[in-house]
Amino acid sequence: MKILYVTHLQIDKPAWDKCIRNAVNGNISAFSWYLDLMCETWDALISEGYETVFPLTYRKKSGITYLYQPFFTQQLGIFSTSHLTPEIVEQFLQAIPSKFRFAEINLNSFNKPDERKWKIKQNINHVLDLIEPYDQIKRGYSENTRRNIAKAAKSGISISTNIRPEEIVSLFRKNKGNDIGQLMDHDYKKLLRLIYQCLHDRKAICYAAYTRSNTLCAGAVFVFSHRKAVFLFSATDENGRKYGAMPFLIDRFIQDSSSNHLSLDFEGSNDPNLARFYRSFGASVIPYPSLRFNRLPLHLSLMVNMVKGIRKLLRKY
Repeated sequence: MKILYVTHLQIDKPAWDKCIRNAVNGNISAFSWYLDLMCETWDALISEGYETVFPLTYRKKSGITYLYQPFFTQQLGIFSTSHLTPEIVEQFLQAIPSKFRFAEINLNSFNKPDERKWKIKQNINHVLDLIEPYDQIKRGYSENTRRNIAKAAKSGISISTNIRPEEIVSLFRKNKGNDIGQLMDHDYKKLLRLIYQCLHDRKAICYAAYTRSNTLCAGAVFVFSHRKAVFLFSATDENGRKYGAMPFLIDRFIQDSSSNHLSLDFEGSNDPNLARFYRSFGASVIPYPSLRFNRLPLHLSLMVNMVKGIRKLLRKY
């Protein structure tokens, strides 16, 4: 297979998006418009005819060009309209240009890199099939989740889809944002542009949970692509946690979306508490790999470590 390195301005966006749309492992975050919204810049590795593609999302800092994982793009990696063999994955990884001196990126669950040749970490994702009727899906909930849903209903929590994305983002920033130091103002602006683009294209819906006094206590954004509903972003305050508003909200989304050829992609998580929460809805674990390499000379690696390490470079902006 001939693999071409193509700079951003040379990418044929319609051909790229056709590949992602028809890929056996396509996802919404790999579309060119999504990448353009979430990345400062990106190049690509592409097979002739755009049958297989690999976005290279990168930054340059202190003279070092490196690959990184943009916020709100859980899985990127190699996408193809035909079967992806480990041999094809290896060819694409080997074709990453040498100018990228460092990488810390997520591939996707269909990418099976050779763990003898690459530094690979397996991450956890959770996916719930919604093709069955709601009553059958609910039978897969844990007892604790059913109890929280009942508590929310008894507490007078109500659900609406008539909410502005800014309200959900604001709720997150007031309650969880201070604990997520990597997210800056411009990251939230990017997120809002992304949500509004998806809403405009009818690829998103926002859910909100309100207390009995009509105060917002939880919210979530779901985006749709490739027969998946992705749990892109969510927020909860103290009242929401107290009354079980988020389980109630997710349950309502499942009610509204069940009996369809659709799956709910929770997008994570490696955090044990979040993983337990997603599994409590009956979601299945689907691992995906992250790739890390360091091509820096030893003296540069030491210098970077002295200024708090490459990880700070990846998360500063």
